[in-house]
Amino acid sequence: MVPDTLVLTSDSIPLVADTMEVDSVAFPPEKKSSLEARVDYKSEDSLRFEIKSQRMYLFNQGDITYTNINLKANYIEIDFPNNMIYAHGSRDSLDKEIGVPEFTQGDMKFKSKIMNYNYKTKKGYIRRVFTQQDEGYLHGDIVKKMADDVTYMNTGSYTTCSLEEHPHFEFRFTRAKVIPDNKIITGSAYLAIAEVPTPLFIPFGYFPNKRGQRSGIIIPTYGESANRGFFLENGGYYWAINQYMDLTIMGDIYSRGSWALKPTFNYVKRYKYNGILKLGYAINKLGFKGSPNYERREDFEFRWVHTQDRKARPNSNFSANVNIVSNTFNKYNPSSSTEAYLSNTFQSSINYSTSFGGKYFLNLNFNHSQNTITKEINFAFPQISFSVNQFYPFRKKVRVGKLKWYEQIGLKYNLDLENRYNTYDSSLFRPGWFKDMQNGIRHNIPISGTWRIFKYINFTNSLHLRDRMYFSYINRSWIDSVITADTTIPGYYKTDTIYGFKNAFDFNFSSSINTRIYGMFQFKGGPIVAIRHMLTPAITFSYTPNFGAPGWGYYKEVSNDTNPVPTRYSVFQGSMYGGPPGDQSGLVTFSLSNNLEMKIRNRKDTVTGTKKIVLIDNFVISASYDISKDSLNWSPITMSGRTSIFKGLNIQYSSRWDPYALDSLGRRTNASEWKVNHRLLRLDNTTWDIGLNYSLSSDKAKKKKEATKGTEQEREDLSRYYDYYIDFDIPWSFSVNYNFRYTAAWNTTEKKRVPKIIQTLSFNGQLNITPKWKITLTTGWDFTNNQLGYTSVNIYRDLHCWEMSFGWVPKGAQQQWNFSINVKATVLQDLKLNKKKDFRDYY
Repeated sequence: MVPDTLVLTSDSIPLVADTMEVDSVAFPPEKKSSLEARVDYKSEDSLRFEIKSQRMYLFNQGDITYTNINLKANYIEIDFPNNMIYAHGSRDSLDKEIGVPEFTQGDMKFKSKIMNYNYKTKKGYIRRVFTQQDEGYLHGDIVKKMADDVTYMNTGSYTTCSLEEHPHFEFRFTRAKVIPDNKIITGSAYLAIAEVPTPLFIPFGYFPNKRGQRSGIIIPTYGESANRGFFLENGGYYWAINQYMDLTIMGDIYSRGSWALKPTFNYVKRYKYNGILKLGYAINKLGFKGSPNYERREDFEFRWVHTQDRKARPNSNFSANVNIVSNTFNKYNPSSSTEAYLSNTFQSSINYSTSFGGKYFLNLNFNHSQNTITKEINFAFPQISFSVNQFYPFRKKVRVGKLKWYEQIGLKYNLDLENRYNTYDSSLFRPGWFKDMQNGIRHNIPISGTWRIFKYINFTNSLHLRDRMYFSYINRSWIDSVITADTTIPGYYKTDTIYGFKNAFDFNFSSSINTRIYGMFQFKGGPIVAIRHMLTPAITFSYTPNFGAPGWGYYKEVSNDTNPVPTRYSVFQGSMYGGPPGDQSGLVTFSLSNNLEMKIRNRKDTVTGTKKIVLIDNFVISASYDISKDSLNWSPITMSGRTSIFKGLNIQYSSRWDPYALDSLGRRTNASEWKVNHRLLRLDNTTWDIGLNYSLSSDKAKKKKEATKGTEQEREDLSRYYDYYIDFDIPWSFSVNYNFRYTAAWNTTEKKRVPKIIQTLSFNGQLNITPKWKITLTTGWDFTNNQLGYTSVNIYRDLHCWEMSFGWVPKGAQQQWNFSINVKATVLQDLKLNKKKDFRDYY
C-alpha cells in the first residue's frame, strides 16, 4: 500500500531540500513539472506531504524561495497540480496574530493576512495588505496582483506613516491601481487623521511612485502679509530634465501687486563637475499706492556656483562662485540662510588655473565685490597672472660635487595683468563707462641667493626688478583765479588724464643676515619637562635709488600764483600698481623674533608621554634706520606677537613706539623723546585682540562629529541647509564666542592717545528636552548699544511621520515668528499648515 500522507518533522529531514527519496513507497507516474527552477523550503515545526493530492504543508515559520520570489508565513500550503500557494498567519496563546505572510519578489515587498498566489501565472489574490512604495505605504483590504506586477486594490489607504496598524494619518480610498516604480492612482479619497475622517476630500489621487527625479507642480504656501496683502509664495514647477540636470521655476504673487520669479538650474556630471545657477527678479510694493508709506522696489539676484572634480583634470581647474544682488534683495526676498540676510558685502569670483610641467602657472580670474550699504560695486576683469617657479640658471643639469657660490643664485618671474571698474549701482555701465576703467601690466623679476657663512649664519642677497605698463597717466596744471565784477573763482589744480602708453621701471637691492639661537631649561621633576626659547635675530640692508629725479620722468612739478615753491606729483598717481618711489632710501632694519615653548607630561600620549604648549608664538621687535635721510632717520619701533596658551583662547598684540618727540601740532620733530621728555620711547598706538571660543557638548555629539569628520557630502549639506538641520541624536551642546579688541592711537586734535574698545559676544545652544522635543537658541550681546544682538529661538517636535516647528526672532530688523506643522516625507510635502508674521510686516 501507498500511504496517503507522509509527515516529516524538523528532526527527521533537513531544513532545506529540493528532492526527497522514500524507500518502498510507490509514487504515481511522474507528471511534467511546471516549476522552472529549484525550490528551497524550510519550516521551524514540520512539513507534511499529501502524495495523492500532491500538496505540501509547512507549519510554524515556513520559508519558501523560488527564483526571485520568497514567502514567509506560519502556515504555507502548496498545491502543485494547480500551481497555487496559500499562506496565512496563526495566533499565539494571547490570541495575537503572528507569522503573517511576508511576500518578496525582486524589489517588491508586502505583508498580508491571507495570500493566494499562482507561481506559474504570477497572479495573486491577497487580503489585508501592507506594503511600502518608495516613501509611502499602502494598506489594502482586497488586492489583486497581476502578472506584470501591477496591483489593484479594493478599499484601502495611502500614507507616509510607517505604522502597520493604526497609522497617524492616511488617505482612504475605495479603489486604486499601483504601477511599480511609476505611480499610484486612486479614486475619490479623503484624509483621516488618527483614524478620524476629515472634510478634506479629493476627487482622485495621484501619488508619484518612481525612484529618482520626478517632474511635477510645486504647491505654493498661502497667507497674508500686513504690507503686501494676501499671497501665494514659492509655488511653481520642478522639471527633471535628465539624470544630469533639473530646473525649478518658483514664484511669489501678492494681492497688492508684488511678485517674484526665482528659477534655479542644477547640473552635475559625476567625476567631472557640478553646479547651480540661480536667478531672481522681484517687484516689491509695500503699503497702499498713494499712501505716504508706499514703496516700490525692483530687486534682482544672480547666483552661480560651479565646482570641478579634482580627478577630472589634475593640472587645471575651473571654478565659479558668483553672487550678485541688488542692495535690498535679501531684505525683501530673504534666502534660506540667515547669514545672507545679515550680510551687507557680497563677493564673486570665476577662476581658471592651469600648470605646465609643474614649472609654469597660469591663472585667469574675474572678481566682483559690492556693498549693499554704500552701494559701491567693484569689478576686476580680466585678472591674469603668470608665474615661473624659482630656477637656477647657473646650475648644471647633473650636479657634481659641492655647489659653487654662483650656482646658488635663483630667479623667478611673475606677470600680472588686470582691468578694474569701480562704480555705484546707480551708475553701473552708464554711457562712457569704459573710460572709468583702470588697467595695467606688471612684471616682477626677483633674483636672490642664500649662502651659509660660519656654519650658522645665513647670508642672503637679492635684486628686485619691477616694470609697470600703463595705458594712461595724469598731467596736472594750475588754473589761475578769475575775478569778475560779480564773483571771484579761486585758482585750483586741474588734473587731466592723458591716454597713451607709459612705462615705469624701478628696482631695489637688499642684503640680510640672520641666524637662530636656542636656549633650553629642563626640569628634573614635576609636570613641566622643559622650556625652550628660540631667538631669530636679523639685520637687513635695502637700497632704493631716487626715481623722483627729473631724468626718469616719473615725477613732475607744478607751481601756482600763491605758493612759489613748486609741488611735486607722480604721473602715475592713482594708478593700479602705483609708481616708482620718489625718494632715495637706504634702510638698515633690525629685527628680533622670539618663540617660547613648554613641554609638559601628558598621560594621554602613549607614544612620547609629553605635550607641547606654545607660550609665545613669534613675538617680533623691529626698527629701521634710513641712512639716506638728513633727519628723522629712525623709524618707529614695532612690536607684535600672538599666543594661544589654552584651547579656544587666542591673544594678539601689536604696538608702535616712536623715539622722536611731537611738536605742539602733533607732528614728529627731529628732537628725541629722551631729550624732550626724558624717556626712551613714546607709545604711539597699541592694539590687543583677545578671542575666546568655548564649546561643550555631550559625548554622543563628540563621537558623531568624529564619525562624520570625513563625510564630504554631509558637510556640504549641513553648510547649505544649516538653518533647516535638526539632529535629535545630539542631546545637548552649546558654544560661546567672545571677541575683545582694545586700541589706543594718538589723536593729534586732542593731543593724547584715545582708547577704543570693541566687544562682541555670541551664543549658540541646543537641548533635547525629551527624545522628541528640541529647543535651539542663537543670541548675542551688542556692547555698543548695550542690547541684545540678533536672537532667534526655535522649538522642534518630532511627531513620527509629522514634524512641528516654531521659530521666533523677538527683535531687530528680522523680527518675525513662524509656526509650521507638516508631513516629513517629500512626496506629501505640501500637506502642511503654516502661520507666520514676516519681518517685512513690521516696516
